[in-house]
Amino acid sequence: TLGDFGHQGEPPSHPELLDWLATEWMAGGWSRKRLHYHLLTSATFRQSSKVTGDHRQRDPENLLLGRAPRVRIEAELVRDTTLQVAGLLTQKVGGRSVYPPQPASVTTEGTYGQLKWTVSKGEDRFRRGLYTFTKRTAPYAMFATFDAGSGEACLARREVTNTPLQALTALNDEVIMDAARALGIRLGKDDRGMEIKAKELFERILTRQPDTEELGWLCAFVKDQQERFANHPDQAKAFLDLESGDSLTETAAWAAAARALLNLDETFLQH
Repeated sequence: TLGDFGHQGEPPSHPELLDWLATEWMAGGWSRKRLHYHLLTSATFRQSSKVTGDHRQRDPENLLLGRAPRVRIEAELVRDTTLQVAGLLTQKVGGRSVYPPQPASVTTEGTYGQLKWTVSKGEDRFRRGLYTFTKRTAPYAMFATFDAGSGEACLARREVTNTPLQALTALNDEVIMDAARALGIRLGKDDRGMEIKAKELFERILTRQPDTEELGWLCAFVKDQQERFANHPDQAKAFLDLESGDSLTETAAWAAAARALLNLDETFLQH
Protein backbone atom coordinates (compact mmCIF):
# COMPACT_ATOMS: atom_id res chain seq x y z
CA THR A 1 0.00 0.00 0.00
CA LEU A 2 1.09 3.61 -0.42
CA GLY A 3 1.40 4.11 3.32
CA ASP A 4 3.36 0.93 4.11
CA PHE A 5 6.04 -0.67 1.93
CA GLY A 6 7.15 -2.97 4.74
CA HIS A 7 6.20 -6.47 5.82
CA GLN A 8 2.74 -5.37 6.98
CA GLY A 9 1.83 -3.95 3.56
CA GLU A 10 0.16 -5.85 0.75
CA PRO A 11 2.48 -7.43 -1.82
CA PRO A 12 2.52 -5.73 -5.27
CA SER A 13 0.09 -7.10 -7.84
CA HIS A 14 2.60 -6.62 -10.70
CA PRO A 15 6.13 -7.30 -9.35
CA GLU A 16 7.64 -7.78 -12.82
CA LEU A 17 6.33 -4.37 -13.86
CA LEU A 18 7.94 -2.77 -10.80
CA ASP A 19 11.25 -4.43 -11.67
CA TRP A 20 11.03 -3.15 -15.25
CA LEU A 21 10.21 0.38 -14.08
CA ALA A 22 13.16 0.28 -11.69
CA THR A 23 15.58 -0.68 -14.46
CA GLU A 24 14.08 1.97 -16.75
CA TRP A 25 14.55 4.57 -14.02
CA MET A 26 18.24 3.64 -13.71
CA ALA A 27 18.71 3.52 -17.48
CA GLY A 28 17.22 6.97 -17.76
CA GLY A 29 19.80 8.49 -15.45
CA TRP A 30 17.50 8.35 -12.40
CA SER A 31 15.30 11.01 -13.99
CA ARG A 32 11.95 11.11 -12.21
CA LYS A 33 10.55 13.32 -14.96
CA ARG A 34 11.34 10.66 -17.55
CA LEU A 35 9.77 7.96 -15.35
CA HIS A 36 6.62 10.05 -14.88
CA TYR A 37 6.46 10.52 -18.67
CA HIS A 38 6.56 6.72 -19.13
CA LEU A 39 3.71 6.27 -16.67
CA LEU A 40 1.46 9.07 -17.91
CA THR A 41 1.79 8.20 -21.60
CA SER A 42 1.25 4.47 -21.12
CA ALA A 43 -1.81 2.77 -22.58
CA THR A 44 -2.75 1.59 -19.08
CA PHE A 45 -2.88 5.12 -17.65
CA ARG A 46 -4.84 6.52 -20.61
CA GLN A 47 -7.44 3.79 -20.98
CA SER A 48 -11.18 4.19 -20.56
CA SER A 49 -13.02 3.49 -17.32
CA LYS A 50 -15.88 1.85 -19.23
CA VAL A 51 -16.64 -1.60 -17.79
CA THR A 52 -17.41 -4.36 -20.28
CA GLY A 53 -18.99 -7.70 -19.52
CA ASP A 54 -15.67 -9.46 -20.13
CA HIS A 55 -13.85 -7.20 -17.65
CA ARG A 56 -16.53 -7.69 -15.02
CA GLN A 57 -16.29 -11.47 -15.24
CA ARG A 58 -12.51 -11.85 -15.50
CA ASP A 59 -11.41 -9.13 -13.09
CA PRO A 60 -14.31 -7.61 -11.10
CA GLU A 61 -11.96 -5.73 -8.73
CA ASN A 62 -9.70 -4.52 -11.57
CA LEU A 63 -6.57 -6.00 -9.99
CA LEU A 64 -5.10 -6.59 -13.45
CA LEU A 65 -5.63 -2.94 -14.47
CA GLY A 66 -7.69 -3.85 -17.51
CA ARG A 67 -9.60 -0.56 -17.24
CA ALA A 68 -9.24 2.81 -15.58
CA PRO A 69 -10.79 3.22 -12.13
CA ARG A 70 -13.99 5.24 -11.71
CA VAL A 71 -13.37 7.42 -8.68
CA ARG A 72 -14.85 10.68 -7.48
CA ILE A 73 -12.82 13.83 -7.93
CA GLU A 74 -11.22 15.28 -4.81
CA ALA A 75 -13.24 17.28 -2.31
CA GLU A 76 -11.90 20.69 -3.31
CA LEU A 77 -12.65 19.93 -6.96
CA VAL A 78 -16.25 19.00 -6.18
CA ARG A 79 -16.83 22.60 -5.15
CA ASP A 80 -14.61 24.15 -7.84
CA THR A 81 -16.22 22.10 -10.61
CA THR A 82 -19.70 23.06 -9.44
CA LEU A 83 -18.84 26.75 -9.52
CA GLN A 84 -17.02 26.46 -12.85
CA VAL A 85 -19.92 24.87 -14.74
CA ALA A 86 -22.21 27.61 -13.40
CA GLY A 87 -19.82 30.35 -14.52
CA LEU A 88 -19.28 31.52 -10.94
CA LEU A 89 -15.71 30.44 -10.17
CA THR A 90 -13.44 33.41 -9.47
CA GLN A 91 -10.23 33.22 -11.54
CA LYS A 92 -8.24 35.54 -9.27
CA VAL A 93 -4.89 34.11 -8.14
CA GLY A 94 -3.31 34.79 -4.76
CA GLY A 95 -4.52 36.77 -1.78
CA ARG A 96 -5.91 36.13 1.67
CA SER A 97 -8.02 33.17 2.76
CA VAL A 98 -11.77 33.40 2.18
CA TYR A 99 -14.86 32.15 3.99
CA PRO A 100 -17.37 30.51 1.62
CA PRO A 101 -20.86 29.65 2.91
CA GLN A 102 -21.21 26.96 5.54
CA PRO A 103 -23.19 26.63 8.80
CA ALA A 104 -21.69 28.98 11.39
CA SER A 105 -21.97 26.28 14.06
CA VAL A 106 -19.14 24.31 12.41
CA THR A 107 -16.55 26.70 13.87
CA THR A 108 -18.43 28.22 16.82
CA GLU A 109 -19.18 24.95 18.60
CA GLY A 110 -16.77 22.36 19.93
CA THR A 111 -13.37 22.54 21.55
CA TYR A 112 -10.28 24.75 21.26
CA GLY A 113 -12.08 28.07 21.03
CA GLN A 114 -14.72 29.57 18.80
CA LEU A 115 -14.16 31.10 15.37
CA LYS A 116 -16.76 33.44 13.93
CA TRP A 117 -17.37 32.38 10.35
CA THR A 118 -18.36 35.49 8.43
CA VAL A 119 -19.23 34.50 4.86
CA SER A 120 -17.17 36.32 2.24
CA LYS A 121 -18.99 38.55 -0.21
CA GLY A 122 -18.57 39.36 -3.87
CA GLU A 123 -15.97 37.41 -5.83
CA ASP A 124 -14.40 36.04 -2.64
CA ARG A 125 -17.52 33.94 -2.07
CA PHE A 126 -16.66 31.95 -5.20
CA ARG A 127 -12.90 31.57 -5.00
CA ARG A 128 -11.20 28.23 -5.53
CA GLY A 129 -11.19 25.78 -2.65
CA LEU A 130 -7.43 26.29 -2.31
CA TYR A 131 -8.12 29.66 -0.67
CA THR A 132 -10.70 28.45 1.86
CA PHE A 133 -9.74 29.24 5.45
CA THR A 134 -9.27 26.09 7.51
CA LYS A 135 -9.62 25.79 11.26
CA ARG A 136 -7.50 22.79 12.20
CA THR A 137 -10.02 21.40 14.68
CA ALA A 138 -13.00 22.11 12.40
CA PRO A 139 -12.17 21.88 8.66
CA TYR A 140 -14.51 23.34 6.04
CA ALA A 141 -17.58 21.11 6.30
CA MET A 142 -18.09 20.33 2.62
CA PHE A 143 -14.46 19.30 2.15
CA ALA A 144 -14.53 17.07 5.23
CA THR A 145 -17.72 15.41 3.98
CA PHE A 146 -16.03 14.49 0.70
CA ASP A 147 -12.95 12.98 2.37
CA ALA A 148 -10.49 15.87 2.33
CA GLY A 149 -7.64 15.64 4.81
CA SER A 150 -7.70 17.66 8.01
CA GLY A 151 -4.24 19.08 7.37
CA GLU A 152 -2.89 17.61 10.59
CA ALA A 153 -0.80 14.92 8.87
CA CYS A 154 0.58 14.09 5.45
CA LEU A 155 -1.58 11.59 3.54
CA ALA A 156 -0.12 9.33 0.86
CA ARG A 157 -3.65 8.71 -0.40
CA ARG A 158 -7.04 9.95 0.72
CA GLU A 159 -9.73 7.49 1.68
CA VAL A 160 -12.74 7.51 -0.64
CA THR A 161 -16.11 6.87 0.96
CA ASN A 162 -19.73 6.98 -0.17
CA THR A 163 -22.11 8.13 2.55
CA PRO A 164 -25.68 9.48 2.82
CA LEU A 165 -24.22 12.75 4.14
CA GLN A 166 -22.43 13.28 0.82
CA ALA A 167 -25.71 12.88 -1.06
CA LEU A 168 -27.45 15.32 1.28
CA THR A 169 -24.61 17.82 0.90
CA ALA A 170 -24.70 17.61 -2.89
CA LEU A 171 -28.45 18.20 -2.74
CA ASN A 172 -28.61 21.03 -0.22
CA ASP A 173 -25.23 22.72 0.25
CA GLU A 174 -25.27 26.45 -0.47
CA VAL A 175 -22.57 26.04 -3.12
CA ILE A 176 -24.77 23.63 -5.07
CA MET A 177 -27.77 25.93 -4.67
CA ASP A 178 -25.77 28.98 -5.82
CA ALA A 179 -24.68 27.09 -8.94
CA ALA A 180 -28.19 25.78 -9.68
CA ARG A 181 -29.69 29.27 -9.32
CA ALA A 182 -27.04 30.81 -11.58
CA LEU A 183 -27.73 28.22 -14.28
CA GLY A 184 -31.48 28.68 -13.82
CA ILE A 185 -31.19 32.43 -14.30
CA ARG A 186 -28.99 31.91 -17.36
CA LEU A 187 -31.44 29.53 -19.07
CA GLY A 188 -34.58 31.24 -17.79
CA LYS A 189 -33.68 34.31 -19.85
CA ASP A 190 -32.86 32.22 -22.92
CA ASP A 191 -35.53 32.33 -25.65
CA ARG A 192 -34.34 29.22 -27.48
CA GLY A 193 -36.35 25.98 -27.52
CA MET A 194 -36.47 23.61 -24.58
CA GLU A 195 -34.46 20.82 -26.22
CA ILE A 196 -31.66 23.19 -27.18
CA LYS A 197 -31.44 24.59 -23.65
CA ALA A 198 -31.68 21.12 -22.09
CA LYS A 199 -28.87 19.86 -24.31
CA GLU A 200 -26.68 22.85 -23.38
CA LEU A 201 -27.31 22.32 -19.66
CA PHE A 202 -26.51 18.61 -19.95
CA GLU A 203 -23.28 19.22 -21.86
CA ARG A 204 -22.22 22.00 -19.51
CA ILE A 205 -22.50 19.81 -16.41
CA LEU A 206 -21.65 16.33 -17.68
CA THR A 207 -19.24 17.37 -20.48
CA ARG A 208 -20.86 15.06 -23.01
CA GLN A 209 -23.87 15.09 -25.27
CA PRO A 210 -27.07 13.44 -24.02
CA ASP A 211 -28.56 10.57 -25.95
CA THR A 212 -32.17 10.73 -27.13
CA GLU A 213 -33.54 9.01 -24.05
CA GLU A 214 -31.60 11.20 -21.62
CA LEU A 215 -32.68 14.36 -23.42
CA GLY A 216 -36.29 13.21 -23.27
CA TRP A 217 -36.06 12.58 -19.53
CA LEU A 218 -34.54 16.00 -18.90
CA CYS A 219 -37.16 17.85 -20.95
CA ALA A 220 -39.95 15.95 -19.21
CA PHE A 221 -38.47 16.89 -15.83
CA VAL A 222 -38.30 20.57 -16.79
CA LYS A 223 -41.95 20.50 -17.91
CA ASP A 224 -42.98 18.92 -14.60
CA GLN A 225 -41.09 21.61 -12.69
CA GLN A 226 -42.63 24.38 -14.78
CA GLU A 227 -46.08 23.10 -13.90
CA ARG A 228 -45.17 22.69 -10.24
CA PHE A 229 -43.78 26.21 -9.83
CA ALA A 230 -46.61 27.76 -11.87
CA ASN A 231 -49.09 26.25 -9.41
CA HIS A 232 -46.96 27.14 -6.36
CA PRO A 233 -45.15 30.45 -6.99
CA ASP A 234 -44.22 30.64 -3.29
CA GLN A 235 -42.09 27.53 -3.78
CA ALA A 236 -40.34 29.15 -6.74
CA LYS A 237 -39.53 32.21 -4.62
CA ALA A 238 -38.22 30.06 -1.77
CA PHE A 239 -36.16 27.85 -4.11
CA LEU A 240 -34.53 30.81 -5.85
CA ASP A 241 -34.33 32.89 -2.66
CA LEU A 242 -36.01 35.74 -4.58
CA GLU A 243 -39.15 37.72 -3.90
CA SER A 244 -39.93 38.42 -7.52
CA GLY A 245 -38.36 38.55 -10.94
CA ASP A 246 -38.90 38.05 -14.63
CA SER A 247 -39.85 34.50 -15.61
CA LEU A 248 -39.70 33.30 -12.00
CA THR A 249 -41.39 30.00 -12.87
CA GLU A 250 -39.10 29.35 -15.85
CA THR A 251 -35.98 30.23 -13.87
CA ALA A 252 -36.93 27.97 -10.98
CA ALA A 253 -37.68 25.06 -13.32
CA TRP A 254 -34.28 25.25 -14.98
CA ALA A 255 -32.57 25.72 -11.62
CA ALA A 256 -34.24 22.53 -10.40
CA ALA A 257 -33.02 20.71 -13.52
CA ALA A 258 -29.48 21.98 -12.95
CA ARG A 259 -29.63 20.85 -9.32
CA ALA A 260 -30.73 17.37 -10.42
CA LEU A 261 -27.87 17.04 -12.91
CA LEU A 262 -25.36 18.30 -10.33
CA ASN A 263 -26.44 15.43 -8.12
CA LEU A 264 -25.75 12.69 -10.65
CA ASP A 265 -22.98 10.27 -9.76
CA GLU A 266 -21.39 10.87 -13.17
CA THR A 267 -20.97 14.60 -12.55
CA PHE A 268 -18.11 14.20 -10.11
CA LEU A 269 -16.45 11.05 -11.44
CA GLN A 270 -13.04 10.91 -13.06
CA HIS A 271 -13.28 9.14 -16.42
